[in-house]
Amino acid sequence: MTANLEVRDGVGTILLSRPPMNALDVATQDRLRELAEEATRREDVRAVVLYGGEKVFAAGADIKEMQAMDHAAMVVRSKALQDSFTAVARIPKPVVAAVTGYALGGGCELALCADFRIAADNAKLGQPEILLGLIPGAGGTQRLARLIGPSRAKDLIFTGRHVRAEEALTIGLVDRVVPAAEVYEQAHAWAAALAKGPALALRAAKESVDAGLETDIDTGLTIERNWFAGLFATEDRERGMRSFVEDGPGKAKFL
Repeated sequence: MTANLEVRDGVGTILLSRPPMNALDVATQDRLRELAEEATRREDVRAVVLYGGEKVFAAGADIKEMQAMDHAAMVVRSKALQDSFTAVARIPKPVVAAVTGYALGGGCELALCADFRIAADNAKLGQPEILLGLIPGAGGTQRLARLIGPSRAKDLIFTGRHVRAEEALTIGLVDRVVPAAEVYEQAHAWAAALAKGPALALRAAKESVDAGLETDIDTGLTIERNWFAGLFATEDRERGMRSFVEDGPGKAKFL
């Protein structure tokens, strides 16, 4: 398998396993979609970590495989490529990327699909597709611009340069930088803490933010309002408010 799903303490780790650099070939792309859909379905998975192992997150697409494709082949493949990454982005649970080593091209785009990114202090991220005469094709032009702003995104996409961890933190490309040996542990701890939270409220929060970013503020407020009111029908809301009244804030335990 080029990737698999490992579950512990309510956290599903989607682990890339295509040494030496976790190049994202067609089989790996399709496998990512399958695992994202599995993580979405499984009730024992309440949060997700994206991880490429201790040495590298993912160094990008399989260039040799892509070189053999002509225009007609890529017209067909590009939709499946984007769909695989979108499946990860739409996992309705908290998702954190644990970024070690290189996260370039498709690897960077995969990290962009997470809600939160923890990077090793030796990590390097970037969108070097322009150096191949291409542009990012797995969501990079869209998700990167939404995350760090259009000017910074254009700088990275136009130049193809690599960004070291500290700069990535400064521009908002990653959210935390830690020693390389601690990346997965911290990512898993972040996910495990959220896995104990109210699943439906977390889903509502994620979908409200993500969907709201794609529309005008009035529509976004409607999305938020509908989710907010809908949560009053849930057991988690009853549990959370009862605990607040009886025991004080922050002590509720959710199933």
